[in-house]
Amino acid sequence: MGYRVAVVGATGNVGREMLVILEELRFPVDEIYAVASRKSMGMEVNFGDKTLYCQALDQFDFSKVDLVLMSAGGKVSHEWSEKIGKAGPIVIDNSSAWRMDPDVPLLVPEVNPEALSLVRRKNIIANPNCSTMQLVVALKPLHDAARIKRVVVSTYQSVSGAGKEGMDELWNQTKAVFVLGPSEPKKFPKQIAFNVIPFIGAFNDDGYTDEETKMWNETHKILDPDIKLTVTCVRVPVFVGHSESVNIEFETPLDEDEARDILRSAPGVVVIDKRDETGYITPKESQGEFGVFVSRIRKDPTIENGLNMWVVSDNLRKGAALNAVQIAELLHERGLLERTPA
Repeated sequence: MGYRVAVVGATGNVGREMLVILEELRFPVDEIYAVASRKSMGMEVNFGDKTLYCQALDQFDFSKVDLVLMSAGGKVSHEWSEKIGKAGPIVIDNSSAWRMDPDVPLLVPEVNPEALSLVRRKNIIANPNCSTMQLVVALKPLHDAARIKRVVVSTYQSVSGAGKEGMDELWNQTKAVFVLGPSEPKKFPKQIAFNVIPFIGAFNDDGYTDEETKMWNETHKILDPDIKLTVTCVRVPVFVGHSESVNIEFETPLDEDEARDILRSAPGVVVIDKRDETGYITPKESQGEFGVFVSRIRKDPTIENGLNMWVVSDNLRKGAALNAVQIAELLHERGLLERTPA
């Protein structure tokens, strides 16, 4: 028997992708509901060959569903996720609202499935930040092998991480450069077309941004609080797919060939690493794929036990929607997802 599932934020980039991936992975669904804000009420979204009509969040009866995939932003999640959890269903939330709550598991199935033991405290599970997600999937098997001391990460994050408005701004600015003349930025603080912006989120007092802070806080909660991590997050003119340049220092020696072998056998990781001009993955090639791709694995000769690598993933899939559905699959496999009486 399948489950009754609601997708909240069903009209957004990630919400639509959640519906696609539920169908692709054949997650056992008996009934599915598209839920969004009142302004999206009645809007059509697709689930396989079915057309769903969005229902209003503030009018929906969540006691009639078993699972809620939430992708409506932090403010909405703060207001609604705990209420929904108390009504019965488990909420898998894609925002930053609950990630650092000690009573809420912050979960990547390939990395810390044991965190599911906390699920019934609030009936909420948090999805990590999309950049954290692909990073920890790549770091986990290496950390198990040689224990990581320090990581330096520079991200190259696509505009889809800022939602539909971000994608529209890149599209419109790119056209404007050739046709209409310069256009003023709206979603981003500076022009994103033909440019890179070393700023995502908001500045903290220490000069880092909250996006950078999320990455190290979440990595510590998911993987190991003793890993020293420093991050620079950069927005780039790419529609879908986040990339990361990752420098790792280990406690014990780990050569590049061993690292490739470890990563090739790790869940969720795809190694594409040939030393020729096309032997690596770009964000364009990751689009539509499930894997976390690792390329350009090489020794860092400036430190005793160091490696560099390039990590790429589709941020709308593994970085958000896919991870949420994989969490749902894990709940199902472990018998933690109950079908409440109709």
